[in-house]
Amino acid sequence: MTTSKADIIREYGPFPGVEQVHGVTFDGKTVWFASGDRLNALDPEDGRVLRSIDVAAHAGTAYDGRHLFQIAEDKIRKIDPASGAVLATIPAPGNGGDSGLTWAEGSLWVGEYRARRIHRIDPETGAVIRVVESNRMVTGVTWVDGELWHGTWEGEESDLRRLDPESGAVLDTIVMPAGTGVSGLESDGAGRFFCGGGRSGKIRAVLRPR
Repeated sequence: MTTSKADIIREYGPFPGVEQVHGVTFDGKTVWFASGDRLNALDPEDGRVLRSIDVAAHAGTAYDGRHLFQIAEDKIRKIDPASGAVLATIPAPGNGGDSGLTWAEGSLWVGEYRARRIHRIDPETGAVIRVVESNRMVTGVTWVDGELWHGTWEGEESDLRRLDPESGAVLDTIVMPAGTGVSGLESDGAGRFFCGGGRSGKIRAVLRPR
């Protein structure tokens, strides 16, 4: 296992009217982040919020190439990013204890915070396909280049962890500075992780180790 300190290369926010950042996702150009009662589209190059969608947005956010998915309480909603319309709703596996959310391998992957696990679920029905156990509370979840990463946040300590998706063994740890929480996590598919910052109202870009 390797352990390194987070290299925070950029901070975005705090943003007007945003008290808390929950889930984070990336559609190839835009960072979408959940802020309680809406989803917000952030330009990661100039830091501007481009638009918002009024929808309950309490935890993880994901993008499958066409649609946004958003956790709200004990449900996951499928959203058309162009119109903001809710197209479908499925149950979330943690029954309201859900946290991170990402899309990979044709499935949704859902963090369950206090249970310290990640569920792979069917995006049409919500049926659980498999479970990956962690040894820390799970906040954000992301896949990049076949690697499963999740955020943790316990007390004043937060980090990003790469897990073996079969055994749950921790393979790499990126330690965030003390007091810098991770509430949501997404990779840009290349060299950056976007990390929601909870009540700080910020999003942080962290360099992905090579």
